[in-house]
Amino acid sequence: MRRAVFLDRDGVINRSVVRDGLPYPPDTVEEFDIYEDVPAGLSRLKAAGFLLVVATNQPDVGRGTQSREAVEAMHAAMRAALPEIDRVEVSYDPGGSGPAAPRRKPAPGMLLDAAGALGIALSESFMVGDRWRDVDCGHAAGCRTVFLDRGYAETLRQPPDFTVGSFAEAVEVILDAARAG
Repeated sequence: MRRAVFLDRDGVINRSVVRDGLPYPPDTVEEFDIYEDVPAGLSRLKAAGFLLVVATNQPDVGRGTQSREAVEAMHAAMRAALPEIDRVEVSYDPGGSGPAAPRRKPAPGMLLDAAGALGIALSESFMVGDRWRDVDCGHAAGCRTVFLDRGYAETLRQPPDFTVGSFAEAVEVILDAARAG
């Protein structure tokens, strides 16, 4: 079994668009702005033997306010800029009042699917995210969780294993925790 770092996309890999204290995904590939510390951080995690899996909710597609083609264009640009990424898991479920979808965070379906496909040991893996859904998803999957605090007007529902202020700090925490066992 292999170790992985699961990464939320918006707010972790790329800058979110913040309105009224809450984060939103970019609308176009031109707005897709990767944080400066992500490429080097991903290289360090890959060199340490981690698989890198992006797990992202993109509910605007399910709501009809963004096209799937726009999201896929952003993912193509992300993968071209960050070749260390092994897999991208996406939930297009719109959320809302219907029954909970098994792949939409906070449910662990995307992590479970990637773990099955890639032979990942979830108990030796990490979930990095900037919102409560990411932390809850990581816990539900049995991963250690790293909350990247971007200062949003949102409250966590469960405490993360680690809280950091940048992606570079997340990498340090993960590498230190992996060495410690």
